Amino acid sequence: MNNNLTFIGIIPARYASTRFPGKPLAMLGGMTMIERVYRQVSLVLDRVVVATDDDRIIAAVEAFGGRAVMTSTEHRSGTDRCQEAYLKNGGGEDVIINIQGDEPFIQPDQLRAIMACFDDPSTDIATLVRPFDSSRPYSELENPNSPKVVLDSEMRARYFSRSVIPFVRGKEREEWPTATQYYTHVGMYAYLATVLEAITRLPQSPLELAESLEQLRWLENGYTIKAGITTTATIGIDTPEDLARAQRFLEQNLL
Repeated sequence: MNNNLTFIGIIPARYASTRFPGKPLAMLGGMTMIERVYRQVSLVLDRVVVATDDDRIIAAVEAFGGRAVMTSTEHRSGTDRCQEAYLKNGGGEDVIINIQGDEPFIQPDQLRAIMACFDDPSTDIATLVRPFDSSRPYSELENPNSPKVVLDSEMRARYFSRSVIPFVRGKEREEWPTATQYYTHVGMYAYLATVLEAITRLPQSPLELAESLEQLRWLENGYTIKAGITTTATIGIDTPEDLARAQRFLEQNLL
């Protein structure tokens, strides 16, 4: 890993959510979800900050000894919120890692994998991908809520899509998972500070608008996105039902 670079983890956490209002403050295993995420990230990073738009989240983070900053309610994405929080926190680090506030089981090896992408000096942005298990059915692969990624030989992302890519010619679709290695995208990013500032100024792009994937805007504008591999399964929490599933996972694994 490039020891010359400094890293900060920023956790965007909005209070309002259509499917799960107040999600960051939901209790999971005796602590709020945002505290659980914060503590997991702090296993690897010395500098961690929550970027929120609500005083209740600020108070909850400060209550467990964490750092939080207030950001605008007008941001279009977590990427934009990260940029504001980075500047408000002092703006001194070389790389900003954007960590989802609803991923309470993020693992240290995943953070280290995304950090290691910056060993390649051509990396502007880093993200994570997970090899699709070929024993799983095609119906799971084609889920549009799980974007697929095409990589080159240097693990640089060439395209992200909600469609199944690549297309396998001459095979029935049910055979595709065993015909080639597919990768699904894990929604964590890291950006060089100069790159983060630049991409938050870019207008939405045609491919981004078509697929509703902001990373396509970055590719369309020529930025290099390096991918690290993770095989660790995590549970993203979007609904109260997901929270119940996460609680069961927590109890079964004694985390």
